[in-house]
Amino acid sequence: MEYELNHLKQPVGPAVREWKPPQRPKREAMVGRFCRLEPIDPMRHAESLYAANALDVEGRNWTYLPYGPFESLDSYRTWIEQCCCGSDPLFYAIVDLANGEAVGVASYLRIDPDNGSIEVGHINYSPRLQHTPAATEAMYLMMAHAFDLGYRRYEWKCNALNAPSRTAAQRLGMSFEGVFRQAAVVKGRNRDTAWYAAIDQEWPAIKDAFLQWLSPSNFDERGRQRLRLSALTSPIIKQRG
Repeated sequence: MEYELNHLKQPVGPAVREWKPPQRPKREAMVGRFCRLEPIDPMRHAESLYAANALDVEGRNWTYLPYGPFESLDSYRTWIEQCCCGSDPLFYAIVDLANGEAVGVASYLRIDPDNGSIEVGHINYSPRLQHTPAATEAMYLMMAHAFDLGYRRYEWKCNALNAPSRTAAQRLGMSFEGVFRQAAVVKGRNRDTAWYAAIDQEWPAIKDAFLQWLSPSNFDERGRQRLRLSALTSPIIKQRG
């Protein structure tokens, strides 16, 4: 860890110069080549999201989330109305540009401009979004927007038992920072929380990795990737876990 010595010869962190607290993200769309992230709207997005989530017939997507599954469209729309329309968490519907349908959600949360920290979470990718370029592009758009605003730290936290989420965090270039034991009680069960993050010093290299992966030249005529994103981000990661 970098540090300086103060006048008492004590180690202190380096001074943060020429940085100002960023603005909070606004309720504005983010547009890529494969998807568009729209501030979630229960009337516009609930029906297509509910239908896309229904393809997960076993309900695997809901295991590690603190809510769901939802028994009806009305209950899902009510949840969106009550829990997803504020400024923190700031929810987005992920819209597939190929057909204009909302197929997943993600949010910013724990937004802390004073310290330059922001988290991505509430990620729920329906089977229609999983393992697609749009799934990765959505995470790129959110990370890019946060760092473009001036945030210094971009966090990802998940249930420590959620192996796919932990793998996804590292694939996206985030470094493991440890496990908070007994961090929460979710659906009546203990949750240990695994922490991952990327910081602004790492963002240029992560951004280059994303752009190389998202490039049309990285996909063959059948849409299959030529180079894995994890191969591009692996050298950037400071710690695995």
